[in-house]
Amino acid sequence: MSSIQDELNELADEFDLLGDWEERYRYVIEMGRDLAPLSDAERSEANKVRGCASQVWLVTEPQGDGTVRFRGDSDAHIVRGLIAVVLRLVSGHTPGDILAFDAGAAFDRIGLSGHLSAQRSNGLASMVARIRRDAEALSA
Repeated sequence: MSSIQDELNELADEFDLLGDWEERYRYVIEMGRDLAPLSDAERSEANKVRGCASQVWLVTEPQGDGTVRFRGDSDAHIVRGLIAVVLRLVSGHTPGDILAFDAGAAFDRIGLSGHLSAQRSNGLASMVARIRRDAEALSA
């Protein structure tokens, strides 16, 4: 399995190949379309991410090998894409790796930070905070 850094390098290369931010947004939305949908039962209050303007749900699934799998969904296309970006980086890694990962620096590197509205940036930060909380709980 590749490391979070390997995933980030690959994602940054993909973003670099795309020209302008309109193309990058389209790519992010495409990534979101590839997310497996959550069941109605998984779209619960317990899985809802607070602090997002859109509806966002995140399912955390500890795996037998010590890694954590995340699945997520949103009612907004661009937010589904942002979920896909985050999950591509962190899903399938150990809680320790997730906690050591600097998501803010990663979003700066691929240029997301400067191209999101304040509301979307806050939502993204809320999603990352929730993933970190779940990773902390699993590493305790």
